[in-house]
Amino acid sequence: MNDTVNRQILLVEKPTGKLGPEHFRLTKGTVPAPKDGEALVRTRYISLDAANRAWMHGATYRAAVEANTVMAGGSIAEVVSSNDPGLKPGDIVFGDTGWQDYAAVPAKHLAKMPKLEPMTHLLSVYGIAGLTAYFGLLHVGKPKEGETVVVSAAAGSVGSIVGQIAKIKGCRVVGIAGGKDKCHWLTSELGFDAAVDYKDGATYKALRAAAPKGIDVYFDNVGGDILEACLAQMNNRGRIACCGAISQYDGVPSAHGPRGVPGLIVVKRLIMQGFIVMDYMDQRDAALADLQSWVSSGKLKVQEDVIDGIENTPQALIGLLAGENRGKRMVRV
Repeated sequence: MNDTVNRQILLVEKPTGKLGPEHFRLTKGTVPAPKDGEALVRTRYISLDAANRAWMHGATYRAAVEANTVMAGGSIAEVVSSNDPGLKPGDIVFGDTGWQDYAAVPAKHLAKMPKLEPMTHLLSVYGIAGLTAYFGLLHVGKPKEGETVVVSAAAGSVGSIVGQIAKIKGCRVVGIAGGKDKCHWLTSELGFDAAVDYKDGATYKALRAAAPKGIDVYFDNVGGDILEACLAQMNNRGRIACCGAISQYDGVPSAHGPRGVPGLIVVKRLIMQGFIVMDYMDQRDAALADLQSWVSSGKLKVQEDVIDGIENTPQALIGLLAGENRGKRMVRV
């Protein structure tokens, strides 16, 4: 990396259909100077998430990403210099640096991270992915031992951890993923009890066979037709944790959306709750203690998909949206 050049990936056009390489451009700018209260950080690993695509549609829990600006995204970064007493050179932080080598970021928007190896775990199991899985399942889904938990996008960064935590808590776990290889990986490597390949086109029937006693907790990462299939098979007083809607981020969403809302929710007395992981950050230390204990004991396996080179970030996101990855995808800068 050149210490005097700041490579940046710009979103040059907001897509109306599928995201493609033509929507991005690699540029070279100058390294910014931090102002009072800011720190200059050097990006080490950029987090790739389906939410990156959602931000292009409009404001969500953060402002929309606009055309001809640096593409937004969180990263693990190293402090180069600081104009804030809370940070010093060499500190490792997490923050919204965007897709670039260097960023000047207000210190109050940076979370100081522990120095541990591999550093990539700070973006996966000990980062937003792991914490999202932990809080969404345990605090929103509230599974009980012996219950059936179903998770969609089960081979992804969040879903793969959700399923493993549910197993740790003594649940029967069914994962929904795309492709026979992913489904085999879920059951043979991660310990899921069953897996449903939604690409087979018979999701409802396969799900009924995999969860014959119905669904008590559904962790929803996709929305659309899969949410509809799960709604119809929820048990009375089941809980649905709404984490994301990948099926509606890229391209054309389902024409009819999930049917059975609110009818099935009323009849089955379901609790359906959306959540944002930032809502639970006051409990982060306790969550990390559990996650670290499970990883060290071998109960929780960590799968990471690391792509080299900032120039490959656009294609890496496009591939993630197409389901190429297993576990957490990130780019080593």
